[in-house]
Amino acid sequence: MTAVVGGNAVALLENGLQYFPALLAEIDAALSEIYIQTYIFDPDETGRRIAAALKRAAARGVAVRLLVDGFGGRAFVGGLMPDLVAGGVEVLIYRREFRMFSLRRHRLRRMHRKVAVIDGRVAFVGGINILDDFVHGGPARPRYDYAVRVEGPLLEPILASVHRLWRLVTWAGLRHRGSQPLKAQPVTTVAGNIRAAFLIRDNLRHRLEIEDAYLDAIAGARHEIVIANAYFFPGRRFRHALLEAAQRGVRVTLLLQGLADHPVQKYATRALYPLLLAGGIRLFEYHLSIMHAKVAVVDDRWATVGSSNIDPFSLLLAREANVVVVDAGFAASLRASLAAAMDDGASELRQEHWHRLPRFRRLLSWLAYQAVRLSIGVAGYGGKH
Repeated sequence: MTAVVGGNAVALLENGLQYFPALLAEIDAALSEIYIQTYIFDPDETGRRIAAALKRAAARGVAVRLLVDGFGGRAFVGGLMPDLVAGGVEVLIYRREFRMFSLRRHRLRRMHRKVAVIDGRVAFVGGINILDDFVHGGPARPRYDYAVRVEGPLLEPILASVHRLWRLVTWAGLRHRGSQPLKAQPVTTVAGNIRAAFLIRDNLRHRLEIEDAYLDAIAGARHEIVIANAYFFPGRRFRHALLEAAQRGVRVTLLLQGLADHPVQKYATRALYPLLLAGGIRLFEYHLSIMHAKVAVVDDRWATVGSSNIDPFSLLLAREANVVVVDAGFAASLRASLAAAMDDGASELRQEHWHRLPRFRRLLSWLAYQAVRLSIGVAGYGGKH
């Protein structure tokens, strides 16, 4: 795993209700340079507020560099992008979508990170896209997700990563401004006492970095593993690691999506429930709102918050970013938040629940499971994973 560095301040932010005000405050305080990477940047109320702040920053001379994924940001391209570009914001689209129904494998290689760096001194990393926290016509509760606000020595690898990806996408688009040096160097002075690491997944040097960090933490667990993950479809290595932990007496708890925004993947995940339940793993489904979290706590000391789901699309194909925190206080805060979510908005599933389901529901899960496996195979990423 990438080296853990000390001296950081890492604050947990739950949902957009905490995240967006913090991000907006830092954008409005920016003096020299802003980098933002996001999968979705919707032209809704939240998106327009962030866009307006970025335009204000550009108008006062701040270099604003915004990278949006071409699939997740389809509405952004025709909605907010022209006005931002006219306002002086530099915008790049990662693998822009021109054909909606293409089956080419590269379409699955998305930029799924949610990272912001302001003036090299503060960063935000997590799973929260730039879109309204409340689903229109959906539950009255905000989308359930997390991010972290980071200051300290960890800014060095975070800023290096966002700058590298910006240059890469610039060069791929045959533009030349991407070779410009950073206007704001990373501020690496000690900001706290938290040890943390910044992990990415890409298609070159960091292909398995996030998954290996999870597997190392699971292998070393002695008491408890709690994972909250919206799109949970683990490969063989990950499943076996969780089952082996449960067999050696570790309490393994999974908090998964109950309200589905991608029904096929949800039903595919449910096909794994009998195996996981039989192996002694506790399963909870969150029903208060759409769950989008990608976090975990191990043994009340190791924790991660980021953009990576535990499925082949995140672990094998997408560009992702997570922060790993090795700190008892931070882990306790995240663990308490997860416990509250399970107590207030989730229901526990047991083996008898699965057996009582109508046969057509179990068949639907099996068919969805096969469909997801087929899509992974078509993409060329099947096999032992």
